[in-house]
Amino acid sequence: MNKQISTPVGIGIIVVVAIIFIVFLSKMESGLLPNLSGSLPTKNKTTQPTSSPIDPSLKNLPGDTIQKFTSLEEFKDYIEKSKQESRMTFGRGGGVEMMDLSANTSAAPQSKMAVSTGLSEGSAPAPVPDRFSQTNTQVLSIDEPDIVKTNGKEIFFSQPEMYRGQIFYDKMGSSAVSSSKSQVMPPYYPDLPQGDQIRIIKATPASEANVLGKIDKKSGEMLLFGKILIVISENKSKIYGFDITDPKNPVEKWNAEMKEGNNLISARLYGEKIYVATQKSLDFYKDPCPIYPLTLSGSAKDISDVKIECNEIYHPLNSVPSEATYSLLSLDATTGNIENKTSFVGPWSDQAFYMSEKAIYLSYSYSGNFVKLVTGFVSENKDLFPTSVAEKLAKIDTYDISESSKSTEVQTILDRYLNTGEKDEQMRIRNEMSNRIEKYSASHNREGEFTGIAKVNLSNMEVSATGKVPGRPLNQFSFDEYNDNLRVATTIEGSPWQWMLGVGGMASNSNFSDVYVLDKNLKTIGAVKDLGKGESIYSTRFLGDKGYVVTFRQTDPFFVLDLKEPTNPLLKGELKIPGYSSYLHPLPKNQILGVGSESGKVKITLFDVTDPTNPKELNTYKLDEYYSEVSGNHHAFLLDEKHGVFFLPGSLGGYVFSYQNDGLKLVKSVSDFEIKRAVYINDNLYILGNTKMIVLDENNWEKVKEIEL
Repeated sequence: MNKQISTPVGIGIIVVVAIIFIVFLSKMESGLLPNLSGSLPTKNKTTQPTSSPIDPSLKNLPGDTIQKFTSLEEFKDYIEKSKQESRMTFGRGGGVEMMDLSANTSAAPQSKMAVSTGLSEGSAPAPVPDRFSQTNTQVLSIDEPDIVKTNGKEIFFSQPEMYRGQIFYDKMGSSAVSSSKSQVMPPYYPDLPQGDQIRIIKATPASEANVLGKIDKKSGEMLLFGKILIVISENKSKIYGFDITDPKNPVEKWNAEMKEGNNLISARLYGEKIYVATQKSLDFYKDPCPIYPLTLSGSAKDISDVKIECNEIYHPLNSVPSEATYSLLSLDATTGNIENKTSFVGPWSDQAFYMSEKAIYLSYSYSGNFVKLVTGFVSENKDLFPTSVAEKLAKIDTYDISESSKSTEVQTILDRYLNTGEKDEQMRIRNEMSNRIEKYSASHNREGEFTGIAKVNLSNMEVSATGKVPGRPLNQFSFDEYNDNLRVATTIEGSPWQWMLGVGGMASNSNFSDVYVLDKNLKTIGAVKDLGKGESIYSTRFLGDKGYVVTFRQTDPFFVLDLKEPTNPLLKGELKIPGYSSYLHPLPKNQILGVGSESGKVKITLFDVTDPTNPKELNTYKLDEYYSEVSGNHHAFLLDEKHGVFFLPGSLGGYVFSYQNDGLKLVKSVSDFEIKRAVYINDNLYILGNTKMIVLDENNWEKVKEIEL
């Protein structure tokens, strides 16, 4: 996700360099690089149940009142006022891109009745296998875009042009050519794929699997609705709808193109509708509305621009930094027609996109009021600062200037004071400030960064609530809706404002994480706070009234939360083991699977959470791999409960593990080509890579078929 950093005028370059260096050191110390210590696991510790009732630090976090603009002039006035609220934002990388068992993301068996055919009532659906996997998604009923889709009869596999160098490398050997998109393919190898394409593969019967056709010059992530294949292509700038009634000859039915300046954030398929979210930076020299997020075209209609008028755009009454507009649209999957649309304003920042069966939640992060934090510190430590400095700083926050300008003024005043006078006294004051900041931060550490959240109801695509929580989420799994409440997991990263005092940057050991419970109006009603002090969240999973959080710095604390009472959530148990888990997946029999890393190797851990107060590590397996895509992309994971196995790709091949009998057993590995995904159809496992596909019989793991791609 894009990150945007703004700095005070005049010292911007110095500040940015200093912050990048400090943050880099902080992340090294906090464990954002693989753990190479090889430390031994600590003894399992049962944490006494603790609750975090709403306290004064949360009373300023209600769900914001929202309304639509009434005119272009009102929108312009709002932007002018929001400039005063502009914050300096410090981005943080995440394991990129959240669970009730009814919303299990496992690739659960799909019966004929459970599969949407996209046919009208009374039409006779074509025969499909008894079961086949679907993309591993956050909510079982809501599809997410991925590079592989199947309807049980065909498999659709996206092959971007960027893989062509790797494909030739795989086919001809390491001495033939380097992996490069720009490499010219030799004329004596004519069957290499030429450019972007989607391969359409006949999957059943497995013994007769073969390539049926392709969609040329198109690749990217896909959604599948009955006989319509939706392709998000061209660096997410276009969306295509293809009729695949005849898989050998797919026909383009419609397309939608992002208008200039609009970025596609994410998309989902629920029922017969596609839901997309876009972001557009506000141009302060042009009228901010109307907004034109998309241009639609199709065989049955003229090209038309999607238009969102000024009076269709929401804003919170409590002003927030407004640097971008976010638009959400629902499209008919078959025709591409717009069903509903809405838009709202917010900061230009990292976003997280989470969708339940009732609503879409789109979040954005922004910094707190650094000027108030610094002036507050000076006010509480008057013995270190002359009255004249405190008075000058107090006046600055009343000035009708932007936040960045205020920061510049504060920095100038502090620099002038801290760099004049006797050097011995300067040294004493700086040391005193360094020590006192820790105490001051303890009571203000949740004021440095916030995550704003907008809730859009699926029924009418209207923004029904906005709110905020301290800190920053990791990815979509940091959010989960349950019983009309929203649970949000965030990490608060130190004190990102203290550089203004000239005493160093964010201390890595000042990180901590919280889990908040918000009601349907996005008002905070409960919290579990201070998880993993000195650490950052690496993975989160919500399952009904339970929550599981992994933080990491040197060890991997695995936290179990009891969320049965939304207003009184509890920390129930904790387990510390070396390494970390960056993806958590629920398994049967109260077990959780973790995929992550330890000492530079891919680590798989099986947790037993039968007793929430005493989570246990049942088994661990370390692969001779440095990377698995599952760590940063849950779509790459496949679970087959019938056979008690799961699949994950690595950098060297693909791996099939059994998780039965409370253990982890590697039952099959596949090498010799770059593997991307696996799907199952009936009792066959189809493993797809950039150069070929192999089919394994899950009853005996013998090879059934192999085809070149």
